[in-house]
Amino acid sequence: MRALKPTFILTSLALVAGCATAPESDEIVTTGKRVDETAPGKTSGPQPAPPPPQVAMPAPAYESAQIVRQSAGKVASGYYVPPVHYAIDPGREKYDGEDVSAIKRVADEPVSTFSVDVDTGAYANARRFLSQGQMPPKAAIRTEEFINYFRYDYPAPESRSTPFTVSTDMAVSPWNPNTRLLRIGLRGYDLPRKDRPAANLVFLMDVSGSMNSADKLPLVKSALSTLAGELSSKDRVSIVVYAGAAGLVLEPTNDKRKIRDALDRLSAGGSTAGGAGLQLAYQIARDNMIEGGVNRVILATDGDFNVGVSDRDALVEMVEHERDSGITLTTLGFGTGNYNEAMMEQIADHGNGNYAYIDSALEAEKVLSDEMQSTLFTIAKDVKIQIEFNPAHVSQYRLLGYENRILREEDFDNDKVDAGDIGAGHQVTAIYEVVPAGVKGWVGPRRYDEAKKPAAGSKASELAYVKLRYKLPDGDTSRLIERTVPASAIASAALPRGDMAFATAVAAFGQKLRGDALLGDFSYAAVERLAGEPGGFWRQEFKRLVSVADGIRAE
Repeated sequence: MRALKPTFILTSLALVAGCATAPESDEIVTTGKRVDETAPGKTSGPQPAPPPPQVAMPAPAYESAQIVRQSAGKVASGYYVPPVHYAIDPGREKYDGEDVSAIKRVADEPVSTFSVDVDTGAYANARRFLSQGQMPPKAAIRTEEFINYFRYDYPAPESRSTPFTVSTDMAVSPWNPNTRLLRIGLRGYDLPRKDRPAANLVFLMDVSGSMNSADKLPLVKSALSTLAGELSSKDRVSIVVYAGAAGLVLEPTNDKRKIRDALDRLSAGGSTAGGAGLQLAYQIARDNMIEGGVNRVILATDGDFNVGVSDRDALVEMVEHERDSGITLTTLGFGTGNYNEAMMEQIADHGNGNYAYIDSALEAEKVLSDEMQSTLFTIAKDVKIQIEFNPAHVSQYRLLGYENRILREEDFDNDKVDAGDIGAGHQVTAIYEVVPAGVKGWVGPRRYDEAKKPAAGSKASELAYVKLRYKLPDGDTSRLIERTVPASAIASAALPRGDMAFATAVAAFGQKLRGDALLGDFSYAAVERLAGEPGGFWRQEFKRLVSVADGIRAE
């Protein structure tokens, strides 16, 4: 295997190095409430709490991991490269990937409908694999989460009453001169700090034995400590932990020192009663509900539920019920080896929250500090996008990503159908690849197509019709935004430049990692060139990751 370039490896574990010792039993010391795995959802009366244990923090133990490479160096000023890297066994991890979207003929299916998605976990998780010198499993790649990991040059909304702007642009596809790329971008309203609603947050932390490694519980503590530093005087945080049982270890407080002290005392050991932990966390959230505020459970785990309620369908049903009562769910994934990404992504989607994978202290800073408003404060819910293509100008199309967010056409106008939420300042990007009418496409002509050849009619100047539905956070009735994409966009399209070129490069990278045959001979080197010379750490890191993938593929 070719030696990796140390410049691309993200920071992380050395910043939070240290692994807690495991307790001898599954019993969790709590401040008053406990849920047994044998009776999930039931609480006993107040229990006396002994003084908090002083947990020793020895150096990390790596006996269970196969060391495959050692390297050290600097990626940038102050960013340390971890000295040890491990082989990842993706066979022990759980993913629920979808096939690449099928081609649609406009004559048969002119309408495309999907729910927005603002998760980013698939990108950070793929970075973990590449950082270890391995290609990520195809089932772990969701192209929309790659695209939405980055921010683009969309205009900001002017008022909260219309909580996002809608932008469209078009370019020639760099991998197929016969096709065009239509980008649709949403940008959410940036909520001023003084206008933030109060937040009732319950940190739900997995402290089971599977979390007993340097890239899990110590990094969880660092991540949630970062979030605690962003709280205001009107916010409240509770901490619930679970291993073989679940318990409350911190009553609601906004005292940052108390929150960090409680985090510091935690250690890992035992089995994983995640279902009981969720039940208790939701109960604490209900008991401390803030009307008109943010009421959210933040689950931090490797997703390895193995005691009590562990079936994904049962967990989804639970989080949907709580979502409807006003309590949302964000999931933060950690670790390597037994990571259950399929469960983490799905319950976050059904819990009207977002899913992120935390592979470093730097990523924790990005998700829980830099993007804290987007993570916590919803400005629009049940956001759906629907596009109708004009057959006079477009013959075929496909949506890059969003395979597990596809909705039926009739779901768009149905306010009972749940969809994705947009947080303050969030951005959502979707890219369609389309074949102009009269140009050779992916699918050959059918014998009887001429018999139903469309006429342009009164809509000859329109390429497509874009509609968005959304509800305000406290609303039950959706609002509608409509935009027309002019047919002239095809004639004026050129190869992508600048911001559009970078978004296209990210989409191509995701599709290549998924094995998309329609990219043809478009190489990783071509993806890297298309990305240009981007500014900012995260975009520069993207180019390094593409180069790494190219090197792994060549071995």
